[in-house]
Amino acid sequence: MAPGPGDRPRRNTITRVLLQVVTAAALAVNAYVHADLAHAFDPIGQQISQGTLFRLEAAVASLAALLVLLLGRRRPVWAFAFLVSVSALGAVLLYRYVNVGALGPLPNMYEPAWWPKKTASAIAEAVGAVTSLAGFLITGPPRSTSTRAGAPRGDKADGVGG
Repeated sequence: MAPGPGDRPRRNTITRVLLQVVTAAALAVNAYVHADLAHAFDPIGQQISQGTLFRLEAAVASLAALLVLLLGRRRPVWAFAFLVSVSALGAVLLYRYVNVGALGPLPNMYEPAWWPKKTASAIAEAVGAVTSLAGFLITGPPRSTSTRAGAPRGDKADGVGG
């Protein structure tokens, strides 16, 4: 039995929901690791400590996970989740391989080693980046109101042509 025209929207919905769950789980791992490690990076006397940045990352990743689960039909949500994931992955890779030094009030976060929680976070960030990009791509641009209402497309919808 060949799939009918109604099967494609269902398959897209299943794919989107799967991407929502995987992306939210990846963001949750990211949030957990950063929240769990934040206290270890709180030296006394710094305006903005690495611990503060870790707490901020945990909060933003948690928000992105929640938004993906609740509003996963919207492209801006997927874009936000992608930016959160890819920026966190970029930061961990940068500070693993490059000694950037302190940047203004930001501390030097260079740490030339991999350890289990850091590795888990990087993997989760990479998964989150890939799945949120996929979610963004399959969600597609919003349809116009005339298309949603069932109006024909093209010149005939404008009253031109025949």
